[in-house]
Amino acid sequence: MEVFKKLKNFLKENKIEFREINHQPTFTSEQSANVRGEDLSVGGKALVMKIDDEFKLFVLSASKKIDSKKIKNHFEVKKTRFASEDELKELTGLVPGAVPPFGRPIIDLDLYADKSITENERIAFNAGSLSNSFILETADYLRIAKPEILDFAED
Repeated sequence: MEVFKKLKNFLKENKIEFREINHQPTFTSEQSANVRGEDLSVGGKALVMKIDDEFKLFVLSASKKIDSKKIKNHFEVKKTRFASEDELKELTGLVPGAVPPFGRPIIDLDLYADKSITENERIAFNAGSLSNSFILETADYLRIAKPEILDFAED
């Protein structure tokens, strides 16, 4: 619950309006969209990846898939992979599916958002737990999360 509380406080301190939804645990983006009553594309899917030997946090619309070739090209690396469950736990203290789309000061990783995130008025995401979601305006999210915007979703 530490990330959940940290994130909630961060949003309040920055005077960000958000809707909080408490729900049964969700394990897929589809389940999360259903319990939130939002289109799948509004979901912000946060993925921790190892780029060469450094972990980074990537966020894209939940309706999209990540294109690792685009990431390799951008960072000029040969190897990328998703963090293992153990690595994710060590890096974030969270289980897969619970990672919110925030880097520092919430999660100590560089943050990159795919341009698909900017195409919606809202972003919805699991907020550090599988049973708590936040929904906020995309413009507010981009202003306080400060991700670097890239194009890394599959076309």
